Amino acid sequence: MARQRKFTEHELFLTTKSLLLEHGYEAFTFSQLAEELNVSRGTIYKYFENKEDLATEYMLYEMNMFLKDLEHIHNYETFSEQLDYLLDLIFKNADIQHLIEMGQHIPIHQSDRAKKNHEKLEQLHIEMYRELDEFIQLGKRKKKIRQHIPDSLVLGYIFQSIAIPNHFGIPHEEWVASIKDIIKNGMFEDIN
Repeated sequence: MARQRKFTEHELFLTTKSLLLEHGYEAFTFSQLAEELNVSRGTIYKYFENKEDLATEYMLYEMNMFLKDLEHIHNYETFSEQLDYLLDLIFKNADIQHLIEMGQHIPIHQSDRAKKNHEKLEQLHIEMYRELDEFIQLGKRKKKIRQHIPDSLVLGYIFQSIAIPNHFGIPHEEWVASIKDIIKNGMFEDIN
């Protein structure tokens, strides 16, 4: 039997993240989490009634941390500096995209807490896009982003580019630099 001990919110969410990424939401259990944290399952149930509550609470935590970091984008004056910051931030948090996708499949209708957390997550997504809208508008004002391209497409392109899997094991630094180059300069030399 696991010994009773306290764990921090950070430890809980770090371990939850690791298990979700390793096993996926469906295979994730409180037993795995308790074993990793060296506590009893009952200790976890003191804080969360079910895995839906924990998973949505964890996703709120991640999204809040990302938004807190995203606020620093305004510390950079030029569009180019802001773009570099944004790309570095997204690469640093590359798992978020996968976790957000996973979050779409969490059955929230069985739990009021999970349902409320999901509503908060939706609000945080809107807040994130508001933050990023300022960045996009700066790029358009400075003529760094073409006016006719919809803002949502620009953001989707950036986020999805970061999510491209590195199947051939290209060194991480080179991979990141290449994706940044494609986002900033395109991939074709001259196609006309």
